[in-house]
Order: sequence, then C-alpha cells, then structure tokens
Amino acid sequence: MDAVLHALADPHRRTVLEILRDHPATAGELAAALPIARPGVSRHLRVLREAQLVTAEQQAQRRVYRLAPEPLADLDSWLGPYRDMWQQRMAALHTEIARGNRENREK
Repeated sequence: MDAVLHALADPHRRTVLEILRDHPATAGELAAALPIARPGVSRHLRVLREAQLVTAEQQAQRRVYRLAPEPLADLDSWLGPYRDMWQQRMAALHTEIARGNRENREK
C-alpha cells in the first residue's frame, strides 16, 4: 500500500490516472495532456506500474497504458474505517446544528 500512496502523492500521476480512468492511452497521448516533458511522463508511468496502478500492453511500436483499479479498491477498503469515523462525526455535527437552529427559533 505504501507504493500506492507514494504514487498518488504526485499531482501529475493523479492526472494520468484520471485520464486512464476514462480510456487507455499511449505515453505520447499522456504527455500531450501534461505540462512536463516526455521523459518525465515515462518516469511517472514507471512509478505507476511499480505500484500496479497501471498496466502496459505493447501494440506494435507503442505501449498502451490502462488503469488497474485493484490497488485503489484495496486503498478504499483500508480507508473504510476512517470514512465511517468521519461520517459519524458529521452526523453528530448535523445534530448539533439542528439543535442550535431549533433553540434559536424558540427564543
């Protein structure tokens, strides 16, 4: 999971994942969408491959990259208890706000 979190820490890599979420793309297509040089895109793709967030398929002289969602599902499962905690806290906050509104109307 550390490799996934490291990969997600960079905004360019998150942009790559957002693009690949919608459709597979070549390194050239990804480079056109990012404000960095092609070698930088290749380095980002290597980090994403090492974290198993993308797969690469050789098609003739080019590689086509695809999102591999499994590590994101694992991360989502790990985040579940934290999400539950925040939902409980938000529900308690909503209750307190409603209570305050009701008290203000009664005055």
